[in-house]
Amino acid sequence: MNNALRALTGALPLILLAAACSGSPEESAGSSAAESAAEPSGTSLSEVLLLGDSVAVGQSLPLASALEEAGVGFTPLASEGGGNVVGPFSEENWKSLPGEIGSASPDVVVYQITTYDWGTREEQAEGYGRLLETVAGEGADLVFVTSPPIRPDDFYEPHMGDLERAPEVAREVAEGSSGKATVLDAAEVWGQEYLQEREGTPDRNPDGIHTCPQGAARFTDWLLDELAELYPGFTAPAPEAWAGGDWAADEHFAAC
Repeated sequence: MNNALRALTGALPLILLAAACSGSPEESAGSSAAESAAEPSGTSLSEVLLLGDSVAVGQSLPLASALEEAGVGFTPLASEGGGNVVGPFSEENWKSLPGEIGSASPDVVVYQITTYDWGTREEQAEGYGRLLETVAGEGADLVFVTSPPIRPDDFYEPHMGDLERAPEVAREVAEGSSGKATVLDAAEVWGQEYLQEREGTPDRNPDGIHTCPQGAARFTDWLLDELAELYPGFTAPAPEAWAGGDWAADEHFAAC
């Protein structure tokens, strides 16, 4: 058992109490479910597709384990160094994204807002609107999820205004979606500021951007509960069934 897997196994009680360890309602921008602008088109789930950057790549690992336990198909399309629908690399991504979404036949597309969603308000609205149109055209719902707060370095510092605006723009797109999109505020998981450790266990990568196994598992537990609220026919599996899986040994978490 490597250090990451050992740490996660030891931290399982913390994951089971994820709500208590996350930001309080006062710290969050509001209850995730309360932000929903969507009336979900179905009551259950058969296929979930995840989009996002390398942060979402790490979160896809426990999510894949959990959704398999729930009997739900999962297509992870999060991408290292990209995965965004607005900003740098996005046009390259758009060359293949519509076909990939169509091939997956998802009920729900989860787009975790990326650390590359740079651009003006108009550019962000255009990118998110294009994603909504693409997803809705496949008969699926779109769920935007806010990204974890980061500790910006020189690379990200010039773009922090864009990243801070992105959730607001996503909410505007969701509000005009006729019930096809919603926004979930993950500040319930992370709080408002980057925090590397929780209860003495690594929660976020020391690089200031990514997550560690414990953080990825807490996020998964939260997202499953949010999906269960949006889709009453879906039952979230208990963390004991998936949190201690081999996914925590993935090299993505090596720095943890």
